Amino acid sequence: MASELDDFFANTDLDTIAVRAGQLRTHEGEHSEPIFTTSSYVFESAEAAAKRFSGEEAGNVYSRYTNPTVRVFEQRIAALEGAEAAVATASGMSAILTVCMALLKSGDHVICSRSVFGTTSVLFTKYMAKMGISVTFVNPLDYDLWQNSLTDSTKLLFVETPSNPLCDVVDIARLSEIAHSVSAKLVVDNCFCTPALQQPLKLGADIVVHSATKYLDGQGRCVGGAIAGNAVDMDEALAFVRTCGPTMSAFNAWVFAKGLETLRLRMDAHCSNAMALASWLEEQKQSPSPKVEQVFYAGLPSHKSHELAKKQQRGFGGVLSFRVVGGREEAWRFIDATKIMSLTANLGDAKTTIVHPATTTHGRLSDDEKKEAGITENLIRISVGLESANDLISDLERGMAAL
Repeated sequence: MASELDDFFANTDLDTIAVRAGQLRTHEGEHSEPIFTTSSYVFESAEAAAKRFSGEEAGNVYSRYTNPTVRVFEQRIAALEGAEAAVATASGMSAILTVCMALLKSGDHVICSRSVFGTTSVLFTKYMAKMGISVTFVNPLDYDLWQNSLTDSTKLLFVETPSNPLCDVVDIARLSEIAHSVSAKLVVDNCFCTPALQQPLKLGADIVVHSATKYLDGQGRCVGGAIAGNAVDMDEALAFVRTCGPTMSAFNAWVFAKGLETLRLRMDAHCSNAMALASWLEEQKQSPSPKVEQVFYAGLPSHKSHELAKKQQRGFGGVLSFRVVGGREEAWRFIDATKIMSLTANLGDAKTTIVHPATTTHGRLSDDEKKEAGITENLIRISVGLESANDLISDLERGMAAL
């Protein structure tokens, strides 16, 4: 499934690609991309139908296979990530599942960062285990441990960078060298940065996955996922999607494609607001009676990944987390006292969201797994939206007043 992008889009800036790449225009001459809400397609003849089904002739067969609106989104993501091709899926988790099912088999071994979304961890430990695929979890910043965990059957290394929710940044180029030393593939979850802030494939990664539900949409409207990489791997991924059916709907693809048009602008605004909140929270640590124990945001010089983030990313993203002094009770009191922030587990929304990871997004992890991932009872995650930074800081003050 080779990309159809021509040299024109291959040599334009990201902002232009986000608006124009993959655009489909029918004989109606519409300016905005159309939504093809159809399950099937009509063939000109029985012979044409046979050629489509056999793959002898390119074209649409059934919307579980291909859909013109979905194709627009796929080609736009491929262009933004600098990939040969991309495959859209029904959710971010189905994107990760698709990569595993397309590229792994029974007996294969995966090395996964300990600092990943809770459900990603469950996918590997529970469901991939049923397929005879083993997984080793490692500290994402311990490169010796990544290296020493390699085996003859290691086929895939999986990492989120920045990580959820502590914003650890992993050296993608260094990790790709480790993966490629045994001919394994490096898969990077680029959900937090998006291609507006980071392009993992250009740093040596083999595959990028996204929860399009987050920043690619940007307004919390639809659920979807995406995978980008070389044409051979994406053909395998598409074959799984066609057969097993975790297909993105045409409407959702249209929403995501429109969301991409403002991606750079939104990510810049998210970064600016997140830096303002992170800086304010950092200041609270210096008060005579501090109520903040630690702030996790790579934009802060105090963050252990700050220098690498400056080198590897164009910005520091819109997600931060912090530990209040105390435990679960204090964290819950803080969250319940806010008035503007939405108490929801989603992120990447225009609306700021706040959540307690230990009992929500990472609640399915065991106590030992939470401890190893740094998910403490006093940890709070904020996905900073597009509201006024001053108003959001006032909301933080309400939380502080409750402690």
